[in-house]
Amino acid sequence: MRRKDREISDRQEIFNILLRCDTVRIGMTGPYIVPVSFGADIADGKIVIYFHCAREGQKIDMLKEDNHVCIEADRFIRTEPTDHGITTRYESVIGRGTCELLQNENEIICGLKAITEHYGYPDYDLSHCRALEHVFVAKIVLDEITGKRNLPVDLPANREEINTT
Repeated sequence: MRRKDREISDRQEIFNILLRCDTVRIGMTGPYIVPVSFGADIADGKIVIYFHCAREGQKIDMLKEDNHVCIEADRFIRTEPTDHGITTRYESVIGRGTCELLQNENEIICGLKAITEHYGYPDYDLSHCRALEHVFVAKIVLDEITGKRNLPVDLPANREEINTT
């Protein structure tokens, strides 16, 4: 990383940034990039991303051919003038790992719970979801992950929640 002053190496801090993001983009061999809704967890010291998708389509075909992926998530905060131009205030995460289409019912439920919790529905009863039989739930285990940020002085990096106003 060229700008070491913006690098984040603490895994928990990177995880917290990820939790503030709305969307993860998954890059696959192809090249092919797709945005997904997601949930996240930490298991065995590694960050895990869960997402759901249709049981068929280009994404599934590509993952079955090669399950090595790269993920990217970011938060645009704002742009602002500086004494030497204009800068963007942001937080971002990039990671590499492998993707697995889950078969185990307990893992599927765990993944779906992570997704519903991420979007503000921690108590959602999954039995209300009629589409479950039509979707795959996938898990990406990130073997490599980096974070980067450029925050203004009025938004300290150690805050759990950073507002975009």
